Amino acid sequence: MADERDPELPGLLLRTERDLFVPLLREAADRDFELRTACPGWTVRDVLAHCGAALTRVVEGRFERGVFSPEANDRDIAERAGWTNARVVDELERGMTGAGPVIAASGGKLDGIALGEWVHAGDVREAFGVPGAYAGPGLDPALDLFAAVTRDRGTVPLTARLTGADGELALGAEDGERERARYAGDGATLIRLYAGRPLTGTRYELTGARESELNLFG
Repeated sequence: MADERDPELPGLLLRTERDLFVPLLREAADRDFELRTACPGWTVRDVLAHCGAALTRVVEGRFERGVFSPEANDRDIAERAGWTNARVVDELERGMTGAGPVIAASGGKLDGIALGEWVHAGDVREAFGVPGAYAGPGLDPALDLFAAVTRDRGTVPLTARLTGADGELALGAEDGERERARYAGDGATLIRLYAGRPLTGTRYELTGARESELNLFG
């Protein structure tokens, strides 16, 4: 993997996810939006409202003090409490369509938002009981973006040997002191590790690092 940032990767990930995820949401019943997710205290609707609000902020360039803090996220969700589910999905679709060029021009500082949106889509699929919640066509660009973001943030250096893939994926940043950790398993489980999502029922090998050290979102 090249060390250079690919500015088009976040937009590609968002558009790929939009084309798969939005139709799933359009077909969902209203009661499905009330399901609880892996995000503590948040229903499916809350996750979608948060994602739509975050992407709208990106498109409109609204980054006031404290933006994306837990308090700001709760306010964004509360502001959409009177919206229909269809309107929440409409906003999300517009954001997934329009945020890519803005993120591309950000020099990398907004790449994590695209990554977070894709993970949240997995949270919703898991709440719906969809198999392979954190996999599918978006997995490969998501893994590439995870690698880029972990390098930028200087996380634990790790080499991943992914099931069914040729070669290895390098994540994190070399610090000249710590040996690279090693991961062996499937890509979706690696996403769960870095996103701090439940690992029940997964199989993987991790040496040279603790699971808690890999959590990218805290």
